[in-house]
Amino acid sequence: MQNHDYDLFVIGAGSGGVRAARMAAGFGARVAVAEDRYLGGTCVNVGCVPKKLYVYAAEFGKGFKDARNFGWNGGNGGTPAFDWATLRDNKKAEISRLNAIYGDLLAGVHAEVIDGRARIIDAHTVAVGEQRHTAEKILIATGGWPHIPEFPGSGNAISSNEVFDLEQFPERLAIVGGGYIAVEFAGIFNGLGARVSQLYRGPLFLRGFDADIRAHAAQEIRKSGVDLRFEVNVQSISAGPGGLQVLLTDDTAIEVDAVLYATGRKANLEGLGLESVNVKITDAGTIEVDDEYRTSEPSIFALGDVTGGIELTPVALAEGMSFARRQFGGLEDTVDYDFIPTAVFCQPNIGTVGFTEDEARTRFGPLRVFKSTFKPMKHTISGRDEKTFMKLIVDRASDRVVGAHMMGPDAGEIMQGIAIAMRAGATKTVFDTTIGIHPTAAEEFVTMREVWREG
Repeated sequence: MQNHDYDLFVIGAGSGGVRAARMAAGFGARVAVAEDRYLGGTCVNVGCVPKKLYVYAAEFGKGFKDARNFGWNGGNGGTPAFDWATLRDNKKAEISRLNAIYGDLLAGVHAEVIDGRARIIDAHTVAVGEQRHTAEKILIATGGWPHIPEFPGSGNAISSNEVFDLEQFPERLAIVGGGYIAVEFAGIFNGLGARVSQLYRGPLFLRGFDADIRAHAAQEIRKSGVDLRFEVNVQSISAGPGGLQVLLTDDTAIEVDAVLYATGRKANLEGLGLESVNVKITDAGTIEVDDEYRTSEPSIFALGDVTGGIELTPVALAEGMSFARRQFGGLEDTVDYDFIPTAVFCQPNIGTVGFTEDEARTRFGPLRVFKSTFKPMKHTISGRDEKTFMKLIVDRASDRVVGAHMMGPDAGEIMQGIAIAMRAGATKTVFDTTIGIHPTAAEEFVTMREVWREG
């Protein structure tokens, strides 16, 4: 390895790349990390972190209204005014703080950070600007990038990268897409006071989630005030005197201040120089890797969103750890992709782990399905029209709980604990014999006794 400048050259300083770099350096490897935008990647800068901060902001508006029936009244019995610039600028300060922490983490293990877009020259050489560097191993961890399709006026649309930092708050916002990113932003801007229309070309959003959760989410999100429109798409966007004119495929039109496209992300491969090496790209435009994250070029590896797997920050972190342990720690370490919990930070939240009902039936055969729908205790007084939905999917043959799904307050927090039990193989009997914490919503998961569906 000493014939090269580095033992490992990482392209991309997002969650997976930084974790791999830090751990490899901890094992004694000489490591460099090249990043052309910002330390921390999508999650820290234009993803999980700012999104969750904006979700908190959005929930205050409803909270102020909820408080009135608990005896709390503002100065004039009204809701405080929302100031977009305060939220935006405080978010920027927090992200800058996190950027510095990522830099300190890499400096602490003596990994060199190189500013600029790296370009692969050959199997062991990377160029950043005019400077060339050689490495025994190269790791691509450049993540994904929002994709806006081309159509008349598509240049008027913005992506999730820009929406956090808009100069003016969009009082009228159209969001195009049906995935979790679109759903989350619809809840955020609705909660902050915008009039939000969410447009999705399919019959029901959140494809890939459990069917009952999807249906419940549509019901609750509509009740919150979001104008949900399914089986419709955008034909064109044009600028007019009153804002952006959005012509839809059902021949209707809406006028808005901004159009956010959240219709998918693509692997961020542009300018990487992959044509210079034997790295196979899949039909979906992602990098093909084996179970050690090795590409078809033996010295080049890739992990995280750029490989088209499960696009979650904790998954990229786990892959980064596994890669470093295997390649530099001499350890056998693999990532188990079963029963990975996830959350959608819409309002109310969605938390899920394991299989959907359809997936479970295909995988296990006959099932027992349990559900609970109820008004959260808080809203028996607040008066908010909101229902929590919970669902457990049980393999009938083994009694093992193989799917858990929830939409309601704190669903993400609750689901983390459920995921531990499910990874340990907990059966429905174990759930039933666990004493609940009262009064909480979470205790419903251990008190569901009657089968809702079977077979």
